[in-house]
Order: sequence, then C-alpha cells, then structure tokens
Amino acid sequence: MTTSSPSLLGQVALVTGASRGIGAAIAAELAAAGATVVVNYASSPEAAAAVVCQIEAAGGKAWSHQANVADETQVEAMVKAVLEREGRLDVLVNNAGITRDGLLMRMKTSDWQSVIDLNLTGVFLCTRAVSRGMLKARAGRIINITSVVALFGNPGQANYSAAKAGVIGLTRSTAAEFASRGVTVNAVAPGFIESDMTRDLDKEPILASIPLGRMGSAAEVAGAVRFLAADPAAAYMTGQVLQVDGGMVMR
Repeated sequence: MTTSSPSLLGQVALVTGASRGIGAAIAAELAAAGATVVVNYASSPEAAAAVVCQIEAAGGKAWSHQANVADETQVEAMVKAVLEREGRLDVLVNNAGITRDGLLMRMKTSDWQSVIDLNLTGVFLCTRAVSRGMLKARAGRIINITSVVALFGNPGQANYSAAKAGVIGLTRSTAAEFASRGVTVNAVAPGFIESDMTRDLDKEPILASIPLGRMGSAAEVAGAVRFLAADPAAAYMTGQVLQVDGGMVMR
C-alpha cells in the first residue's frame, strides 16, 4: 500500500474479484488513495470480509458485495446497489477472472465458454452497467486487467489468451466511445505475478524469460492501477495497455 497523499477522497471504486490476490491488493491500494471501495466477490464471503477488515484497519472505507460478473442480472443489481448506497461510482476495475487450462485439442467446450464468459463477457457487462452513470457525469476511470498472454499467447491457455486479448480490444473500443464524455478506459497487463494462479507453476523457465529475473507482486500491479485510477497525470491516457511484466514483452 502506498503512502502518497490520497487523491480519490470522496470517490467510490468497484473492484471485481477482489477477495484475494491481485484484486485484494488493488482494493487496498485504492482505499489507501482515499476511495470507498466495493469489494466484489463471487463465492468467498469470508475472504471478502477479511479484505474489508484489512482496509478498515488501515483507516480506509470498504464494503463487500456478492455477484457473479458473468451474470447480467447480478451485475446490474450490484451496480444499482452501489449507486443506491453511495450515490456515485467513479472507478471500475474489471479484475475478476478464472483459468481452465488445457491443450486445445482436449479442451472441453464448457472450459472454453466459462473462461470467455467470466474473463471477457464479465468485463463487457460491468462496463456497460457503469457506463450510463459515468457518461452522464462526464467523468470516470475504467481499468481492465488483461494479461501478457493476450500479447504473445501461451500453450494450454487458448481460452484464457483469447479472452484476455478480447479485453484489450474491448478496452480500446470503449475508450474511443467514451472519450468525448471524459471517461477514460485503460488496461493493465500483468506478467507472471506471485499468486494462487502461479503458485504451482515451474518457476525456472518462467524466470529465464523475464529480463528483471523475478516474478512480480500483486502490489506492483495495484500500483499501476492506482496510477490509472487516481493520478492526475493519467487523465490524458485512454485506450492504453500498461505492461507490468518485468520486461517479458518489449514492444
């Protein structure tokens, strides 16, 4: 968590998939910047409550809301609940995601569809749900969490890579649509980050592919999100993809 002066005081941020890992770190970071943070979770109320308690113990404001972001009705209800309780929604971080890895020739259609539904359609549903209020207010920052595998692909992750590549296309299209109303839409593409998703991976070949020679931390991804969400210097950035990857993908 940063110690910089709060720059989101009085604002409200919704972070999807925020009960653990990168999402929890983002929630804490935005709270430290002064935002009231809504911690979205799908099926881990205890973990979400722990994130809220951590934020409150650090002097921040947060509360949790259960919703499956792949479900249109639940997404609409979540955004409605935020607006009814807080009266505004200034920042959306589309972080929720899953993996269902497997070689394409053996991949079940259900594993393909579940990843697309949550990792890509979920971003669409949440973005659409907040768009009316942000466009009316002529202000808002949307940050989508994609991945470096969207840029170079990864064997065994055709579904995940396709979904995350779709997030980049969605980011740029919505950025173009929303810019005239003062709403920015950007993405952060983490590389290999120490998390539950990467805990069981063979680290040796991964580290060999990272110029900085180490895996990243959730806090480093959260810092990039905080910059896009809160820093005045990011006000002129939209449709961009920030790679937090230790130099894995140099363009």
